[in-house]
Amino acid sequence: MPRISQPTVAEHRAARERSLLDAAHDLLLETGEAPSLSAVAERAGLARTSTYQYFGSKQELLQAMVRDIYPRWVERVTGAVAAAPTVADSVLAYAVANVELVAEGAHAVGTALAALEPSEAIDQQAVRMHRDLQEPLIQTLTELGVESPEATAELVNAVVHAATLQLETGLDLDQVRNLLATMLGPLVRELGGRGQ
Repeated sequence: MPRISQPTVAEHRAARERSLLDAAHDLLLETGEAPSLSAVAERAGLARTSTYQYFGSKQELLQAMVRDIYPRWVERVTGAVAAAPTVADSVLAYAVANVELVAEGAHAVGTALAALEPSEAIDQQAVRMHRDLQEPLIQTLTELGVESPEATAELVNAVVHAATLQLETGLDLDQVRNLLATMLGPLVRELGGRGQ
């Protein structure tokens, strides 16, 4: 039986998988491209063949990274919405939290996966994840009595998407936050918030 570094085999496997996911994420942020399994193994300090015990391909690794990041993304956005000073201000908090996550590199995993092997299944997964992620915003807009909460949420997300493109063109995060406040502030103030 191979040597394990944790109290149980399950904990050992979980620790190794965590190490591989962290290494893959670091490499993706450094290079902007989906890392090879051998590069991930090297970064994690494991033998290349060990990686294949966890992920059979680069695509499987990226899919695992999406499954790893997505719940934390949802939790962060939901937390930002809940922590906003008013219900109306949670609209801007939603947008800012999403842009901050993109700036931290969370979105790069999905982009790399789609670029590696675009497929209908991946596209459907992305649509489902975006819809789930919009839920706190839609609930907020519904609570505020907005006439078409789903359509308004789509418009807010269009602003968020444009803000992420601004990050990619070189604007820093503070500049993009200010642009979000400029664009969404009037809506938030109209709904009764501070919009700052």
